[in-house]
Amino acid sequence: MIRPSPSRRRAVTTCVCSLAFLTIVDRVSISAAKTEISAELGISDALFGWVFGAFTVGYTLLMMPSGWLADRVGPRKTLALCVLAWSVLTALTGWVYGTLALLAVRFLFGLTQAGAFPGAARAIANWLPVEERGLAMGLLNTGSRLGAAFGLWGVSVSVVRFGWRESFWGLAAAGVVWAAFWFWWFRDRPPGEILKTAAPSGAAEVNLLRMPSAYLLPFQYFASQVTFFLCFTWLLPYLRTRFRLSAGDAGFYAAIPLYVGAMANWVSGNVVDRLYRVGRGIWSRKLPAICGFALASAALPLAAAMEAPGGFILFFAIATFGVDLTLSPSWTACADIGGKHTGTLSGAMNMMGSVGGLVSSVLFPVLFTATGGIWVYFSLAIVLNLAGAVAWWLALREPKKL
Repeated sequence: MIRPSPSRRRAVTTCVCSLAFLTIVDRVSISAAKTEISAELGISDALFGWVFGAFTVGYTLLMMPSGWLADRVGPRKTLALCVLAWSVLTALTGWVYGTLALLAVRFLFGLTQAGAFPGAARAIANWLPVEERGLAMGLLNTGSRLGAAFGLWGVSVSVVRFGWRESFWGLAAAGVVWAAFWFWWFRDRPPGEILKTAAPSGAAEVNLLRMPSAYLLPFQYFASQVTFFLCFTWLLPYLRTRFRLSAGDAGFYAAIPLYVGAMANWVSGNVVDRLYRVGRGIWSRKLPAICGFALASAALPLAAAMEAPGGFILFFAIATFGVDLTLSPSWTACADIGGKHTGTLSGAMNMMGSVGGLVSSVLFPVLFTATGGIWVYFSLAIVLNLAGAVAWWLALREPKKL
């Protein structure tokens, strides 16, 4: 089998990481601008939860079709089209003057962003051999965490300096540039002999509908996102309200768990690949994920008990580190067992993650308002994280080994 050169493989990985960075910057910009948008358009916190949720509904609905599209027509056209479309909608966000318009634009924005990560996963599966995918998938999610960290801080500063509408227009321009470059530069498969898109076991020929892992992987991804998605939505507004912080200070604190999450994805990706290379196969995927869920379950109650922003962020960052340890194994396992259906299976998993994000977006403000604190919500997240660990223990037990 002819492999593309290491420099070409690194270039592909770098491009999909930059995609993840841009994707999440655009996504969290609404959180960074939430206070200013709410004040200008007169949107309550409960209603803004549905603004967050509108994105997630659209994101969920088109996730599997977008993954199928990446499998069918390739990641080159799929990703270029997705980024161009959501960049237009990012620009339109800066032109809304009513709540219904904002809800509609964010819903359509979610539809267009749905193909980003399944398409990126398909690109990695097409270009990288199985023993390198763990780190590549980890770096993909590292890009998303760095994008969120930059977005929460950078867009917060931009909103104060230039205005929230102008900030969205600038983000839209960056997306158009990325889409044009990707379509010009990238090719769906490397030249020469086609790389295998599945683990050497031949698991791609298995009927995914009959594999328990095809259901367990999406469930555990749902569980992880109920904890993590707060970073994209309510963490920054919560810090501003609960600890009476300025926009800049809250943005600084809110970025910390995301930088920690980026580190977790790099660590997890390296562990996955190293364990695989020494023959640990299935456990190279299972062990980092189980440990991550256990760590998050232990850290969340400590975060809830903190009365100062520094202490809260410290333990919430540890919880974020834990749930983000699960991401590289999750996406790598999709490539392992998905084969020629990697985009579709990745889309199904990410779809359930977006359902977790919807639960987070809508349920957090409801429970916080009803109870006056975060204990109830964090208790739910702890239970789901423990269930996620059990799901990984049961996953990847099919007869064919990695």
